[in-house]
Amino acid sequence: MTLVLNTATTVLPVDDKERARRFYAETLGLPHRGVADDGSELFGSEGGPMLQLMPVRDGRHSEHTTLSFEVSDIERTVQDMESRGVRFQDYDRPDLKTENHICTTDAEKCAWFMDTENNILCVHERLGTQAEYQL
Repeated sequence: MTLVLNTATTVLPVDDKERARRFYAETLGLPHRGVADDGSELFGSEGGPMLQLMPVRDGRHSEHTTLSFEVSDIERTVQDMESRGVRFQDYDRPDLKTENHICTTDAEKCAWFMDTENNILCVHERLGTQAEYQL
């Protein structure tokens, strides 16, 4: 069996669908594609990856990064997002340190934030000549 993907969909749990829809559409500026038959909110560009906000009642959320957006200039992106009310996480651990909200490794720069539903999200910028990610 071969798994062929036309588009990939990331599904995130949300407690308050309307609050989450506003965050992703207005704060992050993602294109809103509509509402699925099950009431989930759908985001994404035509033919590209999709984001589905799935209403849940039990408040289940992941304790790790659930979605990361690749950007070309992380410093400018962080500054822009902060001006729209996004609050970034800061870390000072042996394995993870941030400076001005950004962690720099050999391969990339990353900055983490939470959505209105306590899902951990990230913006990242690849560094150097790192090859394109391929499925």
